[in-house]
Amino acid sequence: MQADIFTIIAPVFLCSVVGFVWAKRGERFEVAFVTRLVTFVGFPCLVFTTLVKVEITAQAMGVMGFASLATLVVFAAITVPALKLANLDRRAFLPAMIFANTGNMGLPLCLLAFGDEGLALGISYFTVNAVILFVLGPAIAAGNANPAQALREPLVWSVVLALIVKFADIPVPEWLFRSLDLMGGFAIPLMLIALGVSLAGLRIASMGRSVALSLFRLAMGFLVGWGAAALLGYEGAARGVLIIECAMPAAVFNYVYAQLHDNRPQEIAGVVLISTLLSFATLPALLWFVIQG
Repeated sequence: MQADIFTIIAPVFLCSVVGFVWAKRGERFEVAFVTRLVTFVGFPCLVFTTLVKVEITAQAMGVMGFASLATLVVFAAITVPALKLANLDRRAFLPAMIFANTGNMGLPLCLLAFGDEGLALGISYFTVNAVILFVLGPAIAAGNANPAQALREPLVWSVVLALIVKFADIPVPEWLFRSLDLMGGFAIPLMLIALGVSLAGLRIASMGRSVALSLFRLAMGFLVGWGAAALLGYEGAARGVLIIECAMPAAVFNYVYAQLHDNRPQEIAGVVLISTLLSFATLPALLWFVIQG
């Protein structure tokens, strides 16, 4: 079991370390370019090929999508009164508590722990999470929502197209599928390297508060994921994926929105960085829990 857990964690950790060390050495890494490349090419190709080839029902994907929405609501229901009790600014801290890193960290872990089925289920969770993030993230930070933004995301359309092709049994030419599969292959490594680069550039403010909020985010995520999986009767890969995705650290996008709208960006950077480092430390226990269950 320990060897299996190490095998899962090592690629995620090492790819992130490569990015972190690369940035600390002062080497050039165009985060904006890589993010756009992954967002507009790599990830849509990965989503499409994974959903087309994996043996999974539309019902299983729909249930995981519903679980994603439900857990986001629970996160908000817990965090809003908690921040009020702690007298903390909801516009600044609420997104970091709700939106976890279900993409850069969550998807590789789902893939490595549960194979293509885990990746497909993880994509279902992540897609709903990402759409809500694109709509509500700016809304919370700036006070205005833009639902049309979600419709401009390639991720959404790659999911729609993959589901049409899969369940309408539309054949995909071998040359096209292989091409898309090849381009999708760079998405996860680049996402993890970009995560390491992003973490290297973050600066921590208010250490005590950042540590407390990071612990709160990780503990809440695990408990909500575990509770939701038990309540919904999830087993196997579905249970594991739901718990993993819920228990991820705060997403880097939270820092981007905080920086954009000047909502205590250095403190949010602290939450993102510390929750990620703590997550790496707790991953062995988390993976042991989901695999043995």
